[in-house]
Amino acid sequence: MTEAAAPAAAAAAGATEVEALRPDRLELGEGIRWTDRGIVLVDILAGRLLTAVGQPADPLQQLAHLPVPLGAVAPVAGAPGTWIAAAGSGICLIDAHGATRWLAQPEADAARPMRMNDATADPSGRFWAGSMAYDADEGAGCLYRVDHEGTVVPVLDGITVPNGPAFTADGDTMYLADSARGIIRRYPVDPVTAGLGTPETFVVVDEGSPDGMVVDVEGAVWVAVWGTGTVRRYLPDGRLDRTLRLPARQPAGVCLEEDRLHITTARVGLAAPGPYDGAVFTARVDVPGRPAADYVHHASASPPGKVS
Repeated sequence: MTEAAAPAAAAAAGATEVEALRPDRLELGEGIRWTDRGIVLVDILAGRLLTAVGQPADPLQQLAHLPVPLGAVAPVAGAPGTWIAAAGSGICLIDAHGATRWLAQPEADAARPMRMNDATADPSGRFWAGSMAYDADEGAGCLYRVDHEGTVVPVLDGITVPNGPAFTADGDTMYLADSARGIIRRYPVDPVTAGLGTPETFVVVDEGSPDGMVVDVEGAVWVAVWGTGTVRRYLPDGRLDRTLRLPARQPAGVCLEEDRLHITTARVGLAAPGPYDGAVFTARVDVPGRPAADYVHHASASPPGKVS
């Protein structure tokens, strides 16, 4: 089956139709989120923050361009146009003009070259971000938490390629993928302190790598599975419920905009990218999702919206 023929074949078989209407092809499209400011996503290695606006076939629009890799962002509550970002070797704020202010760069002095990867805000308004070595050295990565006052705290180490995290609606559970090891773990989260409890294995992926994730309103987890051309929905007990097939080999990020599942893909590392590698796809699903959470900064601290 050719890549161009795949969407029609899926539709003919009764599967959900997956469309890639926008003309953009990203090198490493990830970090896609449905926010109260619309759909945002990143092209990580290019350092680009993008938004999907206008008609479904319109090109993506650039909101900011950083001189370092940009892993993912979350809106900053009460600061219109300002984003908190996992970028470069740490965490920064990006204003509406693309100017940045660094909160911390914990990986700047690491023994090996490191960069930030995926990130998200939890329902209580904290921001969580993972780091990884550029060459994906075993166990070199870390998960950081940005608390309400802006403090950046390391909470997990020994991760190779962290993706997610993704949270349940009540914030009591966090899913985190270690993509290089093919495993998604589920962590209990203390609702007051945000401390993590003892994890359990949620899913082990034998083929490909679990990448970006999102939790729907039924508590099921949609996972982009890099290297397989699939996005999979797992029930809360870990059972595989549904698989969507794409005409792109490297799905990397997912988000739910009500009943529309948006999927980013990547061209990076492919010797001969196909016509849909790097595209942003959309599919209708039966169970909707919620908007991504904002990062909430306490009023007692200095305003995060003042970025320079």
